[in-house]
Amino acid sequence: MKPIRLMRGFLTVGFWTLASRILGFVREILILALIGPGPVMDAFVAAFRLPNMFRRFFAEGAFNAAFVPMFSKKYEGEEDAQRFARDAFNGLALVVLALTALAMVFMPALVWATAEGFVGDARFDLTVSYGRVVFPYILCMSLAALFSGILNATGRFAAAAAAPVLLNIFVIIAMVIGHQLGGPVIWWLIWAIPLAGLAQLALVWRAAHGADISVIPGRPRWTPDMRRMIVVAVPAALASGVLQVNLLVGQLVASNTPNALSWLYAADRLYQLPLGVVGIAVGVVLLPSLSRHLKSGDAAESQNALSRAGEVSLALTLPAAVALIVVPLPVVSVLYERGQTTSDDSAAIAIAVAIYGLGLPAFVLQKVLQPLFFAREDTRSPFRYAVVAMVVNAVVAIGLSVWIGWIAAAIAATVAGWAQVALLYRGTRAMGEIARFDVRFRRRMWRIILASVLMGVVLWGMTLLLGPFLGTPGWRYLALAAMIAAGIASYLAIAQIIGALHLSDFRRALRRGG
Repeated sequence: MKPIRLMRGFLTVGFWTLASRILGFVREILILALIGPGPVMDAFVAAFRLPNMFRRFFAEGAFNAAFVPMFSKKYEGEEDAQRFARDAFNGLALVVLALTALAMVFMPALVWATAEGFVGDARFDLTVSYGRVVFPYILCMSLAALFSGILNATGRFAAAAAAPVLLNIFVIIAMVIGHQLGGPVIWWLIWAIPLAGLAQLALVWRAAHGADISVIPGRPRWTPDMRRMIVVAVPAALASGVLQVNLLVGQLVASNTPNALSWLYAADRLYQLPLGVVGIAVGVVLLPSLSRHLKSGDAAESQNALSRAGEVSLALTLPAAVALIVVPLPVVSVLYERGQTTSDDSAAIAIAVAIYGLGLPAFVLQKVLQPLFFAREDTRSPFRYAVVAMVVNAVVAIGLSVWIGWIAAAIAATVAGWAQVALLYRGTRAMGEIARFDVRFRRRMWRIILASVLMGVVLWGMTLLLGPFLGTPGWRYLALAAMIAAGIASYLAIAQIIGALHLSDFRRALRRGG
């Protein structure tokens, strides 16, 4: 049986996620330049959020929270994991097919419920039209999530992590072709999404077959394992539903301000880069690792896996968060300000980026702490915590929107993120030492914070020094690259000097295959 090598898994998933996020930046730059903030982009954002919302609800949230730990334990114990995977695939396919059919029929009602501010203007009909094209994407991505769970549980992370790259490649090529041909770029963008979903599903399906897990569509079967998976999945579904309610509250608040949905979308894509590379990579690798260690009764390795995941997360996330808080406007203006995107748009996006930066460590720490519950097949506790976070999000977003408008959505997301981390951390107390960060983590945490703050000072100084060049078309890319390079170099140097991290740890882990 192939062992799960924690550090190598982090780096594999992180590399492919970084590639996807970089291509995602190219995608967003093209969207903002060729379409730009306005009714069409607002409608696209609202339409594309629909399949992504339900995908996280059914697949990446509820389904994987129940499926991955159960499959990992069956795979570890050699308990006919392949049959379990087939039954799960057939059941998931039936549910998502039914959901897709209902959504296509009731799309106007779905748009009204998720973007009420669009009613009465052109954005509503556009969102309905776009939604009917992109919603079938959920079927491909939900089934792809199942195969990704299989691959991750068997210690094969590359194909599952590489699959999202295809979406960005398809979309970028489609928009470039559409622009060159002179047609409406938005429709090239919309139709590329379901085609990319088919390509992603084909990739991970083939990879799972190569891992000797052959899944063939068939009639769904109701078995004791399926019953147990549903029991575990329902609270996780509710928890994921709560998270989606948070997004919808923000969207409803923003939909009342022209262009606000586009601004929040652009800001979201920027902070999703470190969140995806670090948080998602850690969460993807940590859950099957903890599940298999708990199955084998290895408490020491479970604690070590948790502590190293937390250490890597903070070491990579905190400097990124500081950068987003300290220098959001130079980053946003250089990356996004061109074509249909103006300096006023950049200023609005930068405000949201800084606020999301304050919440970035919380969003990543959630990915570290949640596997402690999911590995024990405990999805009820995260659900309760998510409900509290939902209430916090709604109160802050709706309450503040009266005075500060659309930006209340970003503030609410950040406050709710930290509230959920506090609850998750408190909930791990009953798990004992296995859920405690070790001495090395506690020793290095404060040094990582100090190194990140000092790096922020360096970035601020570089902004003052390079300010004139950041606003000059011929120099701004080079100036931004120099600023980022100075930030990375200063952080690594300071972190090494004060003992916040040691690059030798990574080299030793890779040599051990861990």
